[in-house]
Order: sequence, then C-alpha cells, then structure tokens
Amino acid sequence: MWTFKNVTRFASLGALLLAGSCAAPMNDGTGTVADPFVNHPISVEPSYHSIKLPYSSTDEGLMPDDAAHFSVFVAEYLSSGNGAISITAPAGAGANGAIGYFGERLAGMGVPRDKILVGTRQGGGDKVELGFMSYKAHVEACGTPDWSTNWGDSADNSSPPTFGCATQNNLAAMVADPRDLIQPRTMDDADATRRNTVMGHYEKGEVTQADKHTADKAYEQSGTSSEIQ
Repeated sequence: MWTFKNVTRFASLGALLLAGSCAAPMNDGTGTVADPFVNHPISVEPSYHSIKLPYSSTDEGLMPDDAAHFSVFVAEYLSSGNGAISITAPAGAGANGAIGYFGERLAGMGVPRDKILVGTRQGGGDKVELGFMSYKAHVEACGTPDWSTNWGDSADNSSPPTFGCATQNNLAAMVADPRDLIQPRTMDDADATRRNTVMGHYEKGEVTQADKHTADKAYEQSGTSSEIQ
C-alpha cells in the first residue's frame, strides 16, 4: 500500500538519480570536457638568449652603455637561465684576454665558475658573444568568446571553448621556472648538521626543538592582538 511517506521517498530517490546523471558529461564524444589543462595546454619551450658586445683591452673592456647591457643580461641569466652561460670570442691574439675579462666579470656577479663555458670562433665579426638557454611557458591566445550557444542550458555538461583559457595564460605568465610544469624538482639534501644536533639532544633526554626567538617569547607573554581586554 502506497503511503505519503513512500511516495516522498521514491520522489527523493528519483531526484537524486536525475541529479547524478547530470553531474558528468555524456560519454559519447560530443561534449567538450571541462578541463582547462586539456583544452588549453601549457607548452614549455626552450629559448636561446644572446648578446654581442665589443671588447677593447685598451678601453677598460666595456664602454658604460655596453656594461649596462651586460649587467642586465647577466641578471636575466641568474633569474631564469638554465645550465651554463657561454662566452665566445673571435679567434686571434686577443681571444684569451677577452674571455678572461668576461669570465671574471661573470664570476664577480655571482655566476659559478663551473657554469661558465668558453670558446673561440672563426669569423662572425669582432664582438664577443654571450648566450644561455632558458624555458618559456606558452599558451595559445584565447580569442573572442563565442556566445552563440546557451551554455547555461547544456544537458551534457559541455563548457565554452574558452573555458579556463585566461587562467592557463595567467599561470604560464606567473610561473617562476616553467620546468616545474614538466616535472617536480628533486629534494635538497638533508641538513646533516641539524640532524646530528637533534639526535644528540634526544640521546641525552634534552629538548630537541630549537629555542624560540626573543620576539616570539614576548608575543606569547603579551597575548594576541585580537584578545579582548
């Protein structure tokens, strides 16, 4: 016998099944998957940066304008460069002097010496060329939104073609190292000195945590700023 309670239960169950059927796109290949990573993938591409500068051993190496360009170039390498930075000088009697000059300037600006590659070339002008590789994250332009379809009434949960495109472009522009989008970085080595210190305290039955700074102690004693007096 059907009662009002039974009818309510079956109606609730039917509504739940109907809602569940609309929660995922139809698996018939007609709908657009609502996944920005699939629809607007970020490609990571290598990019070569180079600069050619005149060098003169009689004019203290670089003129002021060229020295400023050199400093900007090295700063870009330190912030986004990948691998080594190269110095290529024209072959000849002054090659060693030019390579030594730029090598010392690079080292003085913080470039590790094992990251500096040097060499000479035949032809190609009389300027010294420096170069390095970096990576760029790129997403295709979003284009003009298409409002010809009412995406608010979509039984198969389709999404507009530009869904998530702006977010992907923002991510590509903000990421510090695009290589992180390809694979995660390896973990740094453990701090052996700190580990030995903690183990020494533990074996002696002492407190293993680091002592709090004076400012932290004063903050705990005075209470938080949100505390009602």
